[in-house]
Amino acid sequence: MKPLLVDLNQCSGGILIKIAITGKGGVGKTTLSGTLARLLARDGYEVLAIDADPDMNLASSLGVENPPKPLADFKDLIQERAGAEGGAFIYNPKVDDIASKYGVIGPDGVRMLVMGTVDRGGSGCMCPASAFLRALLRHLMIREKSAVILDMEAGIEHLGRGTTRGMDLMIVVVEPGARSLETAERIKRLSSEIGIKHLAAVINKGGSGKVNDKLEELGIQVLGEIPFDPKLMQADLEKQAPIEVGGEAVDAIAKIKEKLIEVVEKIRSEEEAGKKSEK
Repeated sequence: MKPLLVDLNQCSGGILIKIAITGKGGVGKTTLSGTLARLLARDGYEVLAIDADPDMNLASSLGVENPPKPLADFKDLIQERAGAEGGAFIYNPKVDDIASKYGVIGPDGVRMLVMGTVDRGGSGCMCPASAFLRALLRHLMIREKSAVILDMEAGIEHLGRGTTRGMDLMIVVVEPGARSLETAERIKRLSSEIGIKHLAAVINKGGSGKVNDKLEELGIQVLGEIPFDPKLMQADLEKQAPIEVGGEAVDAIAKIKEKLIEVVEKIRSEEEAGKKSEK
């Protein structure tokens, strides 16, 4: 059966998950992204993992040895699909074939795409590239029971580009520390301004007590906590995906995955109820 071009928010008959994972640099968001993708794939989901972080480390977390060339490097493709005459750009370019043509399939059948860095240097307008990347996240080649995991760049700058609009859920990875919590607070404020309705957090490296209290104060639901685990360092040194090494951190992410599915199911039910009430 050939995959169809679909809008995740309009599908029925299967659990469809579309999440973006963000947070301050170094908090472990890529570890969470890659491990969640592998775990969902093992549960029978068709998973597309997208590396939107300029550091491009998602491949190692997934266990992909030869990651694909970044989409941002295909400048002729972007211009062909999203550019228009006179310096204008096409807001909704054709992207339905991108995942199959420019992605690679890694362990457990996870398909991976790399966004790459959109150059904003000088006065040149990169509107076609931005439109292309936004469209890719809105319309993807998927089947029912699918998941899209977007590993975002660190910080909050990406929120202003609108690439995360249409995500079911944005997950902020937080670790004990004022700067990490400040980033979460800024993401909470900015996400509401750009139409991201659902925000949750994962606490990394332990110390959940005071962090939990602060997140509750901010109105951010906590999906779970990842403990400090030396096996993550072992995986990194051995150049293995965390899921291949296992350990307490991976076990914790498995529990977070179950909570994530529950939250997305609730979001879907609320959306359906809202649509019915509007009729």
